[in-house]
Amino acid sequence: MFTVRTVTRSLLLASTTAILSMPMTAHSAEDPADSLAEAVTGGTAYLNVRLRYENVDQANFTEDANAFTIRTKLGYKTGTYEGFSGVVEFEDSRNLADEKYNNTINGLGAIYPVVADPSHTEVNQAYLSFTGLDGTKISAGRQSINLGNQRFVGTVGWRQNDQNLDSVTVVNTSLPDTKFFYGYVWNVNRIFGNDSPAGDHSSNSHLFNAEYSGFEYGTVTAYAYLLDNNDVAGFSTNTIGVRFAGKAKVADKTHVLYELEYANQTDAKDNPGDYSVNYILASGGVGFAGASLTATYESLGSDDGNVGFATPLATLHKFNGWADKFLATPAAGLDDLYFTGAYKFDGALKGLKAAATYHKFTSRFGDVDYGTEFDLLVAYAIDKNYSVAVKYADYNADTYSVDTQKLWFTIGLKY
Repeated sequence: MFTVRTVTRSLLLASTTAILSMPMTAHSAEDPADSLAEAVTGGTAYLNVRLRYENVDQANFTEDANAFTIRTKLGYKTGTYEGFSGVVEFEDSRNLADEKYNNTINGLGAIYPVVADPSHTEVNQAYLSFTGLDGTKISAGRQSINLGNQRFVGTVGWRQNDQNLDSVTVVNTSLPDTKFFYGYVWNVNRIFGNDSPAGDHSSNSHLFNAEYSGFEYGTVTAYAYLLDNNDVAGFSTNTIGVRFAGKAKVADKTHVLYELEYANQTDAKDNPGDYSVNYILASGGVGFAGASLTATYESLGSDDGNVGFATPLATLHKFNGWADKFLATPAAGLDDLYFTGAYKFDGALKGLKAAATYHKFTSRFGDVDYGTEFDLLVAYAIDKNYSVAVKYADYNADTYSVDTQKLWFTIGLKY
């Protein structure tokens, strides 16, 4: 019997018959290798491919951007020997059609809107880890780092080129229900690729993050992100904050959802500013039988209209609307009041989910209406290897930027 799942999977299988299969068995920390050679040869290879079409209709351009790209990640994780293991991962992003979009480095910015996916090939990750200390993992090299909900530190995984950090990290879980993270970052490999002058930022930054999940109703996170950017002085900031997030069961299959967060940011190092601004998040909602409804208020403060709260290491696409109009916080700050409804299907349509969000944007300083946005997502995880998604964003400008509509169609596979 044919179903949506089997038909879609068959189409994807037919289009990916050339995918390399590399069956290997990894050695875990509980089952370490007997020799270095065994650890190196007895690891696990993995493959991740994402094919995407993106259209951008932006009011201040006569031409739409149309990008048809593919991103391929090929990686290998070794087994563990004497507490040591390693990861190496290559990433390639390619344009598959006529380059009718501004990829930020192709000189087409006067004709087309931005789709920040330049063609590139690079070492995406390459690091060594040591787990020989009880409850501790130390890693050094180029790493993918996502902290919390990625509001302050993330890989920007939505774009075809990840943001990764050249860093030394320490993760400790020796205390019950507690996770400590520390990272020293000396270089930020940004999404714009190796050929862009904005592709790398030299850094002397320190990242601290501590989570405690022992409370019945949620997880408490405290953090301090001390950023020293040697290339963009305005990105040098000290951000210190605390977050609480969780859910509480109120009936069968029904939960109350909540998040509260506060942070303060000041200028640091060579930052020419002299300011102190606040970040506030308050969110509440209800989840029941696969559905959820939430209302959220997020505020990125302003110093009297002179400078806004900055999040230069964030996965910015996750926040303040998928049209990406607020990747840089306006000098007058940003208040984002938004409402989200989502549903995860079960039964014959298990793996299918849909979500819709409405945003109302205003300035933090001066209470100026920036605009509104409607976002829509329909995604289908066919199985653990294959997925498809359609995503849409419609930003309607009042006083900030211009009307913008974006549409994406994505096919993903991973092994």
